[in-house]
Amino acid sequence: MEAAEKEEISVEDEAVDKNIFRDCNKIAFYRRQKQWLSKKSAYQALLDSVTTDEDSTRFQIINEASKVTLLAEIYGIEGNIFRLKINEETPLKPRFEVPDVLTSKPSTVRLISCSGDTGSLILADGKGGLKCHITANPFKVDLVSEEEVVISINSLGQLYFEHLQILHKQRAAKENEEEASVDTSQENQEDLGLWEEKFGKFVDIKANGPSSIGLDFSLHGFEHLYGIPQHAESHQLKNTGDEDAYRLYNLDVYGYQIYDKMGIYGSVPYLLAHKLGRTIGIFWLNASETLVEINTEPAVEYTLSQMGPVAAKQKVRSRTHVHWMSESGIIDVFLLTGPTPSDVFKQYSYLTDIGEK
Repeated sequence: MEAAEKEEISVEDEAVDKNIFRDCNKIAFYRRQKQWLSKKSAYQALLDSVTTDEDSTRFQIINEASKVTLLAEIYGIEGNIFRLKINEETPLKPRFEVPDVLTSKPSTVRLISCSGDTGSLILADGKGGLKCHITANPFKVDLVSEEEVVISINSLGQLYFEHLQILHKQRAAKENEEEASVDTSQENQEDLGLWEEKFGKFVDIKANGPSSIGLDFSLHGFEHLYGIPQHAESHQLKNTGDEDAYRLYNLDVYGYQIYDKMGIYGSVPYLLAHKLGRTIGIFWLNASETLVEINTEPAVEYTLSQMGPVAAKQKVRSRTHVHWMSESGIIDVFLLTGPTPSDVFKQYSYLTDIGEK
């Protein structure tokens, strides 16, 4: 009887107070990117600016709205790895690049320029099995293996790059304000955290304005994704909804909730995708606060009534879109092309010296 009268205690009562941690709707760079990406992609690759050397292929990308020029670099790395770096061509000051994580400078493989259609460029490794198809307008990169597109970069037009600026009150010309990639009215500045961001008693002053970055990756034929630790979630990553992204941010969280996408403890921006016959990886080399959105489009098989007799047996492959957003730094991403799980682990360990090379 006494046992029955005892108050029931739920583990939820001891769970962390999530109000003391930021979620998506409290993160200014997330709100800015989601607002801006509701518009059409404004980036175009300037293929007449292509230069090639032993290590990399470089070309400019221009934002048609702000007229700010970015510099893209594509590297082929030993062991079936591709690296893409995007930075401001002439930043106000050097943007942060992550040191120490790569154990040494990776050995590169010279990429050979192949003939492409007008408005495109094809880069191939020495073996010819892997190719990068670069489309100029709108800017997009397709990673092709054995004539099959494996990964598409910026196919959704979610490339986002906030350039460093002088404090807007000190600008000499008003037209520079009008060319800014986000609305700089006083009301929007406070809501979007352009120059100052507040959370609780903390105030983050941004001397050179916002500097967040973002990019989307479409993984063709993949529905099973893993990685980006550390979260108390299921082993297989789940699709995310609005304001429900996986957060990568080092936190010491006591009594964390299970099946939750909030960040805890370590932060490793390394994602794996697997399907029958191939495993790939994405290593997003950025140490700042990062959010990852995932959306899977399942395979669709067209029926006779939907498409007519000619297309009765056509089938659209499933694909998963992964959208990375980081608070600052540059875009520096490694594409680990496998094709086996063992190959992907070797490729990651080659870059970071986790285990034996």
